Amino acid sequence: MRLTPAQIDTIKSTAQAVLGEAVQVTLFGSRVDEQQKGGDVDLYVETTRPDLMKKIRCKVSLQDQLDMPVNLIVKPFGDRSPIALIAKQEGIRL
Repeated sequence: MRLTPAQIDTIKSTAQAVLGEAVQVTLFGSRVDEQQKGGDVDLYVETTRPDLMKKIRCKVSLQDQLDMPVNLIVKPFGDRSPIALIAKQEGIRL
């Protein structure tokens, strides 16, 4: 995984503060692969009540704090969409 412990803490604390304490955050995409370089931060977040405005606030806050692009997918717990399955199978839960 190509994130520092401080970046992981920032991601988790920001997601909890903006989207709710019960969120589950999974990192997926290029940042999971130690052999790659660069790239944005792809995050799949499960929450009890997805809210578009909260998602936007969370994404902007993360981009500002991490100083890198963030792709943020927010879905309800138990979502079975293709992106949910990919993120859960290939990702790392933070």
